[in-house]
Amino acid sequence: MDLTAWALVPVAGMLVAAATAVAIVTVALKGTASRDRATVLKAVAEVVRAVRGRRS
Repeated sequence: MDLTAWALVPVAGMLVAAATAVAIVTVALKGTASRDRATVLKAVAEVVRAVRGRRS
């Protein structure tokens, strides 16, 4: 593989991770009441942080 391909591998990985996070949020928010959306988003953010290995 050439240098350009090696440089694009991390970018592709980040794009896949971002698309997955958007899909998770979309599925999680579908059908929820507006008062519960903040709780759902907070829970999804905690899951994303746990998957990335950074807990705060």
